[in-house]
Amino acid sequence: MTDSDSNASAIDAAPVPVGGATAPAPPASDSAPGVDVGRVCDPDIDDAIPPFRPGPEPEAAHTHAWKVRWGLMLGGWALFVAVMYLTVGAHLNGYLSLTGLMIGFLVGLTGMGGGALMTPVLIFVFGFQPTMAIGTDVTYSAVTKIFGSWKHWRQGSVDIPLALWLCLGSVPSALAGVAAVTYVKNRYGDGVDIFLYRAIGSALMMVGVLLIVKIVIHVDQKYRRENIKMSGKRKAATVCLGLVVGFIIGLTSVGSGTLIGVFLILFYPLATDRIVGTDIFQAMILLGATGLAQIGVGNVNLWMVAALLMGSIPGVLMGSQLTVRAPNRVLRGLLAAVLFLSGLALLFKG
Repeated sequence: MTDSDSNASAIDAAPVPVGGATAPAPPASDSAPGVDVGRVCDPDIDDAIPPFRPGPEPEAAHTHAWKVRWGLMLGGWALFVAVMYLTVGAHLNGYLSLTGLMIGFLVGLTGMGGGALMTPVLIFVFGFQPTMAIGTDVTYSAVTKIFGSWKHWRQGSVDIPLALWLCLGSVPSALAGVAAVTYVKNRYGDGVDIFLYRAIGSALMMVGVLLIVKIVIHVDQKYRRENIKMSGKRKAATVCLGLVVGFIIGLTSVGSGTLIGVFLILFYPLATDRIVGTDIFQAMILLGATGLAQIGVGNVNLWMVAALLMGSIPGVLMGSQLTVRAPNRVLRGLLAAVLFLSGLALLFKG
């Protein structure tokens, strides 16, 4: 019998508390199978469960009523999209909505790749200028992150202090990235396209490699915790991480989820859902500020953003419901290969 089997047996055999009373835990020793090695290795770990994390939903939430709610939501959204295209359809692009639907479905299915995939699609398929593709992608992604952030906030899977320390570095450096692109555009005109092709291509190749790293990383949940204490050294490292990643995102719009997500997995011993929730929450703040800056410098077509959102929102919802049945590792591997090859193509284009 392995250690994990013996631990599982011990848990199954534990007495169930009666009347809300908690049974006293047996004293842990170094030789006991339940010893917390993670706490010994990292004194900054705090495993207290935050008070705003709710309990699991009752089984009744997954019955016939769930299908009715989803049917009503998707039907109402389809009606909204039809009304929009009948009234202001001259300003919208139906092909962009279909693209948003497909990419949103992929994001919901795999949980990654939306922002990184949208920029090369806008450049190669729709012929967007790099500056316009970056601005449109950032603004579109900022809106989609709002929905995911709200969901994670409600279920308590966001480490607010960590997210804010990340934003302290990422937001100003992302704005600096937007300013750098604007300066190069004003100084060299169309020469900025060559610069951005190379910058976006390099970022896409890096994200493709990091996606593979993210797939092969083995996260041992036994040593992951609900919270970590933000010591002075960890705060400084978090701000520096935000500075580097924020500038890349402001410059290229690529990697708002993948870049920070991989580093959170490697260096922050948080539970997986806390890593995902914290990553999405800080990305919402980062992309929101960057999107406003891109709108301010004229790099965003809001009608194109609206067309993308009309397809991507239902796509994300539908994909998220099939994620359990999908071969996620295979899909993520294919997505990483597509991003890497797209980056290589942009480097040659530059």
